[in-house]
Order: sequence, then C-alpha cells, then structure tokens
Amino acid sequence: MTLQGEYEPSSQKWVRDQVAAYEASGGREANTLQGGKDPIVVITSVGAKSGKLRKNPVMRVEKDGVYAAIASKGGAPENPSWYANFVAHPVVDLQDGPEPRSYTVRVAEGEERRQWWDHAVATWPTYASYQEKTDREIPVFLLEPTDA
Repeated sequence: MTLQGEYEPSSQKWVRDQVAAYEASGGREANTLQGGKDPIVVITSVGAKSGKLRKNPVMRVEKDGVYAAIASKGGAPENPSWYANFVAHPVVDLQDGPEPRSYTVRVAEGEERRQWWDHAVATWPTYASYQEKTDREIPVFLLEPTDA
C-alpha cells in the first residue's frame, strides 16, 4: 500500500521537474543526479507540519533490498527538510524503477550506522566531503520494505 494524500510539489523547480520526469517514465528517465551518471531514487514522505505528500530525489544507496537515505544536505549545518518528515512519519514510499513500494524508516546508530555510512561513501564518495563541511554527524536512515 502506497501513501495517500495531497501532493505538494517542492518549491525548487529542479526537484519538481526531476520527480515529474522520473515518475512519468517509470524511472527510465531523470534517474541520475542532474548532470551526472549517479543513480537516484524518489522518496515520498508525509510532511511533518503540513501532512501533505513530499517527494525528493535522493542518491541510490541500496544493499540486499534495504535502502539508506543520507541526510547530508550537501554538508549544510542543518538537516534537509525531509529529515523531520521521516522522524514524524516513519513510513515512506520509495520508487526505484517503475513502481513505488512502502518502507519503514529508522535512524541507523552505532556500528550499523558506521557500516552503512561506509557503504554510502563507497557508493557516492561526495558524502565524505559533505561530512567534512559540517560539525553535525550526518544522519543515516535505513528504509526497510514493509512487506519483508
């Protein structure tokens, strides 16, 4: 069962455009980071304050059917807006291809976080430079299929 509700598109045009193209093509188009070859997925969450559906393209970090969402915000001092959504409503939809699936979200901690962080950096090395730019430990969310 995927999330239901009113979708409120991002205020950022590039996010709106990438999500629309990704969804319209079943993930065949707009499936890489803008201007690059690095794969992304689209995550739909419920807004912590608005209760509306929010959609964000994020780097594809996956292992054995579990995905990681890295709350890097490019190394900014604060978390991305979707961080609060994940904490307030820990069920999301993730689309990695033609159809979205529902996932339960939780923050990875300790050794598990370290292993997933290492995997994320191996998948997309730019995460390491983002961590160097900020004093906060960048959160790592794990997304596990609800039907597992």
